[in-house]
Amino acid sequence: MQTNIAILGGGNIGGAIAEGFLYHDVIAPERITVTRRRVHLLDQLASKGVSVISDNPEAVRRSQVVIIAVRPRQMKLLLEEIRPVLSPGKHILVSVVTGFSLAETEAVTGDELPVIRAMPNTAVAVRESMTGLAANKAGAEKLDEIRKLFDLVGRTYVIEESLMSAATILNACGIAYFLRVIRAISQGGIQIGFHAKEAQMIASQVARGAAGLLLDSGIHPEEEIDKVTTPRGVTIAGLNEMEHNGLSSALIKGILASFNGIEKLK
Repeated sequence: MQTNIAILGGGNIGGAIAEGFLYHDVIAPERITVTRRRVHLLDQLASKGVSVISDNPEAVRRSQVVIIAVRPRQMKLLLEEIRPVLSPGKHILVSVVTGFSLAETEAVTGDELPVIRAMPNTAVAVRESMTGLAANKAGAEKLDEIRKLFDLVGRTYVIEESLMSAATILNACGIAYFLRVIRAISQGGIQIGFHAKEAQMIASQVARGAAGLLLDSGIHPEEEIDKVTTPRGVTIAGLNEMEHNGLSSALIKGILASFNGIEKLK
């Protein structure tokens, strides 16, 4: 891809996006500029040929796609800082900021600038992200371009903006939920005899395999579960014990708790 990209905010998610674009030379490093106040924290990206600076307007000037990856409380000030150098004819603004609406962005930038909200997750660093996308009216014509960009680092889907909070929970928070499940299974593996690294590797690969089965086939999880549960078998015994202790209920309640906390971020 020949587009120049600015990532304003080289923290966890911004840095992960940059790493994903660099993964197997998906995008040439000289086409990426990443900003952060403490530039030395971006030394790893700099060592790979990425331009790292603290000047947000300068990063915007160099680029056509501007990805904003800062905290919600920083968003308005950042938009006001870069507004003088944003051009509707040149730039596409992509916000990965939780809970900051398209209307709130347009209130600063105007409604002629193409603006797209994107919600990836940190697996973008290894090109395995799940990214939800929603656009303003001006951004609708640019949506395919941004979708192709994020398709380079995982899978994408387009939704109405009203679902962006839900996408934040399933996409971004979801990584942490599954990591915790993998961690718990790893701990169980240690208790039944595996060393810690072995247990983690096994649990991680099994999780990848389970996800692969569903992604490739599109079938319901219970259909695959039925294939490995036999009458009086050990699998159903374990599943029932987990359910008796609230596994599914705990996960659902956790998702709802995260969802209900989004509005408190600003």
